[in-house]
Amino acid sequence: MQHTVSSSTLIKATLSAIVVAAIVLVTLILPAEYNIDPTGIGHKIGVTVLAQTAEPEEPKSAVAGSDKFQVIDVIVPAGRGVEYKFDMQQFEKMTYEWNTDRGPIFFDLHGEPEGDTSGYYESYVIATSAEMKGSFTAPFAGSHGWYWKNTSTQPVTVKLLVKGQYKVIGLK
Repeated sequence: MQHTVSSSTLIKATLSAIVVAAIVLVTLILPAEYNIDPTGIGHKIGVTVLAQTAEPEEPKSAVAGSDKFQVIDVIVPAGRGVEYKFDMQQFEKMTYEWNTDRGPIFFDLHGEPEGDTSGYYESYVIATSAEMKGSFTAPFAGSHGWYWKNTSTQPVTVKLLVKGQYKVIGLK
């Protein structure tokens, strides 16, 4: 016995597949591959970390003179924390790596939206490590960077290497 599928059933199935594909693209693929998370779901389920730990890619365009890594030494005093920030527009990219001279240190890679006065910030990675390497795409215009906290009794120097599309704000 031969079974035929009507045109309306085929159109409904095609439209359903397109809707499911769009949902997967916006909630999983964009956040995991490009750190673009318009719904915020990618951050909530933790897939944006995948984009940040991927191998660094060369930026297609950069602020003048940014085709080479800029080396910045950030000293984190004993028992204190410091922030080091960059001004970035939405979807601008930065390739980075950093390491410490004294072992693991607590850090929070995060951003604050431009013009926001409420104190809101969005954390992208919170961990303890002696080094980190990756690339970052700013999900919104504003200041983006690291907070490092040194719980030891000795100062820690973080050697930060960055290149890409940004303007240095510096210590905050």
